[in-house]
Amino acid sequence: MRAAKFQTWGNDLNETQQLWEWREKTANLYYEVRSSPDVVAAWGLWCDTRSTLFRDHPQSPIESADRKTFEGPTTFSYDPSFRLTVQLVPVTPERITVATGVDGDLSMHAFSRTTGLEARLGGELTLYWIEGYGGGVFLPFVDATSGTETYGGGRYLIDTIKGADLGVVRSDGALVLDFNFSYFPSCAYSSRYVCPLAPSGNRLKGAVRAGERLAVWKG
Repeated sequence: MRAAKFQTWGNDLNETQQLWEWREKTANLYYEVRSSPDVVAAWGLWCDTRSTLFRDHPQSPIESADRKTFEGPTTFSYDPSFRLTVQLVPVTPERITVATGVDGDLSMHAFSRTTGLEARLGGELTLYWIEGYGGGVFLPFVDATSGTETYGGGRYLIDTIKGADLGVVRSDGALVLDFNFSYFPSCAYSSRYVCPLAPSGNRLKGAVRAGERLAVWKG
């Protein structure tokens, strides 16, 4: 599967329209990922399309002065052992509120917790529902690579409000979590952003060497 070919009209749009376009392209990308029967090819499409967006789109989290030399988010090689099937169990709907800078406070509540990750990754993860109009599923995590090989604040695996949706719970109640698609929040790239980070219960003892990783580039 080749990288998606698209035209970006962002420079001709106002800031809100640019953001709308960025969200549309992200949602379309994840649709292509979910629809593909070839997981590794879908991951390649994900990597290539994100690189293009980060380099060329005006809503990129990369600072403008660095975009021409930015080659794209760096990732570990695809590792099928980090594509894991878990069951979800209900949890007490704990509510969390976090500050997100000029965007105000963000409230979310826990609604499910995984079972099936402990043996492989040394912990389980809680899924959160972001409250407010429409809402959305949010799954951040920190692991043993955080702060050394990956961003210290952790990574996101699912954020449906932003279009990062790898799929829904299967009919048998299972959920496939593919950590090869985990990525840094925007605040990893720029101080212009204040991002919600992984709660203390979403810390894995194991090292998740899959998905986005740290890299040094010359601006």
